[in-house]
Amino acid sequence: MPIKLENVGIAVRDLEETIAFFTDLGLTVLGRDEVSGEWADIAVDLDGNHAKIAVLQTPDGHGQLELFEYIHPDAIETEPTRPNEIGMHRVAFSVDDIEESLAVAARHGCRPLRGVANYRDIYKLSYIRGPSGIIVMLAEELQKS
Repeated sequence: MPIKLENVGIAVRDLEETIAFFTDLGLTVLGRDEVSGEWADIAVDLDGNHAKIAVLQTPDGHGQLELFEYIHPDAIETEPTRPNEIGMHRVAFSVDDIEESLAVAARHGCRPLRGVANYRDIYKLSYIRGPSGIIVMLAEELQKS
């Protein structure tokens, strides 16, 4: 049975703030909508489900994020995820220039969790805490082919 990754879904506090962050990093908004109704209740197992959504795509056309901000029921605030917690871990992106990408993130108040690491002179990478506490990994390949 063939399988294809469609997108990664992330619930956010503020849809517009999160769209601004990811579009500044280079993603493009493919579409926006509001979803509700019986089909949405069944699909996600929440009665009265109503959310604003946006689908963003990476410049290479392969990766997509579906961001959703709940109107009903109220979103549940949790502590920010730590890298060693079970469950959704992070979203990772390859970037051409990690310093430039970190500068973009900083304009949104997002900073590295610790700093920029060098992995065996193959990648420079950093985990940052993005909007709504999303952990975002940025990686710059050092040995480009």
